[in-house]
Amino acid sequence: MNQSLYTPFDRILYIMTKPVGAICNLACTYCYYTEKAKLYRDSPKHIMSESLLEKFIKEYIESQANDHILFTWHGGETLMRPLDFYQKVVRLQAQYGKGRIIDNSIQTNGTLLTDSWCRFFKENNWLVGISIDGPQEFHDEYRLTKQGRPSFVNVMRGINLLNKHGIEWNAMAVVNDFNGDYPLDFYHFFKDISCKYIQFTPIVERIRQHEDGRILASPDEESIDGVTDFSVSPEQWGNFLCTIFDEWVRNDVGEYYIQLFDATLANWAGVTPGICSMAETCGHAGVMEFNGDVYSCDHFVFPEYKLGNIYTQSLIEMMNSPRQIAFGQNKRNALPQQCKECDFLFACHGECPKNRFVKTATGEPGLNYLCAGYHRFFKHAAPYMDFMKHELDNQRPPANVMQWVKQNIPDK
Repeated sequence: MNQSLYTPFDRILYIMTKPVGAICNLACTYCYYTEKAKLYRDSPKHIMSESLLEKFIKEYIESQANDHILFTWHGGETLMRPLDFYQKVVRLQAQYGKGRIIDNSIQTNGTLLTDSWCRFFKENNWLVGISIDGPQEFHDEYRLTKQGRPSFVNVMRGINLLNKHGIEWNAMAVVNDFNGDYPLDFYHFFKDISCKYIQFTPIVERIRQHEDGRILASPDEESIDGVTDFSVSPEQWGNFLCTIFDEWVRNDVGEYYIQLFDATLANWAGVTPGICSMAETCGHAGVMEFNGDVYSCDHFVFPEYKLGNIYTQSLIEMMNSPRQIAFGQNKRNALPQQCKECDFLFACHGECPKNRFVKTATGEPGLNYLCAGYHRFFKHAAPYMDFMKHELDNQRPPANVMQWVKQNIPDK
């Protein structure tokens, strides 16, 4: 994420908004968004009305406690709404913002980008997130069109347009069972295309055939077949992180920003990280669907986690409800004893509750599926994190770690 852009943790209340619901022009194998269409079978169109858009923008701005406001537009595929929809977003933000500083970020698969879109993003200083899973062979393994065709070439065309117009963008890259075995190929690709801000997202989904046709399990459900074939394994995830970290800590600190590494350093330094999965508690970041339904979290869009609807309850009322507060506190309170006794609890806080579906060595439920991978990474990174924390404590740049590594740790 852009270092100059405020993160969701800079505010008390944050809502990620889906103007197109689960609609997308791609059919990625692992996508958990498109399945949400099953929740809204009775809706003729899964798109946000302009009246709801105006209501949301006005109320969201009024709900903020500070003068710097962040809007995040997500999907589905956000660009399946026409450009004039987002032009109206900007007009409404100016109308109701009354001089406050407003930032926008938008997540897209990049395949629908045009010069017109790029001019709009540039003129209005929008940060663009691109979903891309590494080099062509990796990306096209799962990110396919509805006709089963590869999408990499069109994504790269979109990235080239962003670069042509000088638009700041970052990458959200899903780590799965396939590309997880090639961490350096993966990382080098992003360096080769000069992507400075990278979010590595491990895909972990479980199968649970449901009477409504839903296939993926909710966090509270038992799985009938365990994790999906495309899910990254804990061992892969640990090796992936350690391998990329070794190159990053030797050569790229301060030049390439890996969200998880930045969050780890923040926890090491006792600072709130920029991502909720690595924070002690959560619950301040909700998501609103195309029809105004608000859910506890982007990863918890299931009926049991619906907080209400903006037409009948205010955003503040829903996000500050006892139910949502308990949801956020449960991230800490529901940790198993193994986590509470772990030397690296401060570094991950059990990661995302969505992934806490395995049992500890003593049979206690609630252990994170990726625990072994994270533990390996934190143990591996500890000496470097200790050094960078020391530099920060003494008001020196953590990038000094690269020189320290060269002087004290032989290259492999």
